[in-house]
Amino acid sequence: MLWQKNMNLKKIIILIFLLNPNSLNADFFKDITNQIIDNPKRLSYGVSVTDVNKDGNFDFIVTGFGYLNLALSYDKGKLINIVNQKKFSDEFRRTIGVAACDIDKDGYEEIYFLNTDTYSGTKKYSDRLIDLEKDNYIDLFEIEKNQRDLNLTAGRSVVCVDRKGDGNYGIYVANYGGPTRFYEYANDIIVDKSVQLNLAKVTGGRAVVAGHIISDKIDVFAANERGANFLYKNNEGKFLDVANKYRVEDILQNGRGTTLSDIYYRGRLDILNGNWGGFHRAYVLNDDIFEDIAKPPFDKPSRIRTVISADLDNDGYDEVFMNNIGEPNKLFKILDDGLIEQLPLKTGLEPDGYGTGAAVADIDNDGVLELLVSHGESRDQPLSLYKAIVNPKNKYLRIKPLNKYGAPARGATVTLISNLRKHSKTIDSGSGYLCQMEPVAHYGIRKNEKNIKIQIKWTNGKTKMISVKELNKTIILKQK
Repeated sequence: MLWQKNMNLKKIIILIFLLNPNSLNADFFKDITNQIIDNPKRLSYGVSVTDVNKDGNFDFIVTGFGYLNLALSYDKGKLINIVNQKKFSDEFRRTIGVAACDIDKDGYEEIYFLNTDTYSGTKKYSDRLIDLEKDNYIDLFEIEKNQRDLNLTAGRSVVCVDRKGDGNYGIYVANYGGPTRFYEYANDIIVDKSVQLNLAKVTGGRAVVAGHIISDKIDVFAANERGANFLYKNNEGKFLDVANKYRVEDILQNGRGTTLSDIYYRGRLDILNGNWGGFHRAYVLNDDIFEDIAKPPFDKPSRIRTVISADLDNDGYDEVFMNNIGEPNKLFKILDDGLIEQLPLKTGLEPDGYGTGAAVADIDNDGVLELLVSHGESRDQPLSLYKAIVNPKNKYLRIKPLNKYGAPARGATVTLISNLRKHSKTIDSGSGYLCQMEPVAHYGIRKNEKNIKIQIKWTNGKTKMISVKELNKTIILKQK
């Protein structure tokens, strides 16, 4: 009798495999690294996504630590470096952090390269703030009037913050062993406003993200090392650290990879925070207190670097890619009710990879996100490029918000509302650690999903709602 039951169970399992051929394939990603032209071993760190050359397409910006900074653009099925000018490439300043945003309100995103030639404290070379003028890349910090507040402290991550909600972006620089910086244009001069904005704290700064976290304006969460995390609530354009009140100080852990994610698919952003060699967190706001709902295996300590939350396979559920250094990467899927399930990973596991950064973007405009992983620190390695193996029946929707100056509205929140979910995504301002994703809200569409609407909350807290009549496209929304 037991034998017969076992045979019936085997038949059922075989039938499931036959009905779902994809279940036989444990691979989530396919390796498309061969699309990168000229991909030697190198020390790389942060990765960002922006339109470098104003051609309307996104490019991967890859920082080099004693190697060239790269701008990888997609052309005829390949990723090629399109910038070779010295101010941009800058192989001698040892760049690790990078973020892009429009700080001068001209519709083009400037690129902040954070340089670190020492582990902590005072450094030799300042950072660069790259702008494009008549096909030439210039460093705005080399202009004499902008040199009074140069950052000469070792740093890690940078994030763009539209603190007033008026499209005037400032740049928060998470420094290590020196005060935090906050650069902003004032009277046509770039100045550090960190003191007057209550941000000039000294800590072991690591990761930093910004968005609609606890208020209707842009708040900032900073994951730190050898000290408490910061949670800055936006109070009329200035900031108040409320990390203790909201219970996210996590003082015994050392912050690294951090991102904003709608963990419950309820229409608000929560915090995924990876800790170096410590327990990873999934902070969900509950009655004005953040509760850590992370459970094994998600919270298992690792040598974490970058944490990415994105729908990589277009099934309507976000994956979480955890990029580790010197040990295997991990992949999870956020299911309903806050359940975070680990997925088997073969391609992209990189057990011998020294991952330092990663970013996602639909770089080839086919509706599926590419994942670029950088490597370095203590071992030079080439870049990796992956793409999910996607069911061709899966549909997608991409929302690209632009502010009133025509620049990506980084920090805005996009929410997909349907019969099945209420799913918020941030237009990435800068993802701890070191990196920044494409400024687009990318959604896969679930089975039987209908009545889809999109709500955007701009950086000033105002909202706009539209109905979606067509899928498999990018919708551009312009702020008035």
